[in-house]
Amino acid sequence: MPWNPDVYNRFKEERYKPFYDLISHIKEKPDMHIIDLGCGTGELTQILAERFIAEKVIGIDTSAEMLAKAPDHNDISFIQRSVEEQLEENDQWDLVVANASLQWVDNHQTLFPKIISKLAEGGQLAVQMPSQNENLLNQLLLHLVQMPPFKEALGGWVRHSPVLSLDDYTQLFFSNGAGEIEIYQKVYPIITRSFESLYDFISGSALVPYMERLDGPVKLQFEKVFKESISRQFNSSPCVYSFKRIILYGRF
Repeated sequence: MPWNPDVYNRFKEERYKPFYDLISHIKEKPDMHIIDLGCGTGELTQILAERFIAEKVIGIDTSAEMLAKAPDHNDISFIQRSVEEQLEENDQWDLVVANASLQWVDNHQTLFPKIISKLAEGGQLAVQMPSQNENLLNQLLLHLVQMPPFKEALGGWVRHSPVLSLDDYTQLFFSNGAGEIEIYQKVYPIITRSFESLYDFISGSALVPYMERLDGPVKLQFEKVFKESISRQFNSSPCVYSFKRIILYGRF
């Protein structure tokens, strides 16, 4: 799936706020081995390396376009690799961080135990994801892709979110040995002058896999109709979008 780091980073400030909330739960420990799953452009991986005392830091991502923007940092290794491929590696980590990435990986009921199995004794897992099933832009998008003519153009393909409920994640953490758990949802309001900015926001993330499957007139029509749908929902200025995110932290 091709990612455009320039489009994604237009809302850098909004995407960074939950990251800082997430890492506020991490307990410092000397000489940690840290991995960032889905590191994107690597800027936040660099913050992890600078904030915590680490012996080893790796950032992985599937996107060559994103990794091309990664900082040149002597203490960090960046590797083009999927989360699934990484979990096949024979390694252990003191800290696993996944910031706005695991919503792209399916089957969380089996994914999270696999990630937790990679933690060393006393290891920490810190995950942040958008609450895709509850966020209004995602709901509008999901409705649209199941309507004609877009359903036909997409061959019926729909990207259903794998994100589970807070109850599910709490049970997953507890049943897999978490001795300390912090799990909650938080609203990060996005306030813009027009609905166009909200379209730009989702165009850098959840919209990407649909746009790569469409072309020609139907792609232009899809963009037009989706913008109209957003404008009907956000028809005042400023537009206030209650963007919900899930914060998951556990020490195992």
